[in-house]
Amino acid sequence: MSSKPLRLTPRLCRAGRALLGWRQADLAEASGVPEPTINAFEAKPETGRMISANARLLIEAFEKGGLEFIPENGGGSGLRFRLREDGTRDEH
Repeated sequence: MSSKPLRLTPRLCRAGRALLGWRQADLAEASGVPEPTINAFEAKPETGRMISANARLLIEAFEKGGLEFIPENGGGSGLRFRLREDGTRDEH
C-alpha cells in the first residue's frame, strides 16, 4: 500500500455517488457536508480541491456506505465495494 495520502478528486466523488446510487443530497445527508459544497467540488476540474475536513467527511460517508478507496499505486487511485468477511463484495 502506498504511503501517499488519499486525495479525493471531483471524479472520485462522482464515482462514489454513482456506485452507491446516491444523489448529491444523499451524500450531503450522509456526510454533513452541505450539498452546494459537494456540487461546487464535483464541478471542478480534476485538480480541484476542497478543505481537508470536508474531504475527510465525504470519504468517511463513502466508507460507511460500503466503499473502499484504492490508493494511488501506479495505476491511479479508485473506488470499489468493500470485501466482506465471506469474501464477497459489499454491493448494494
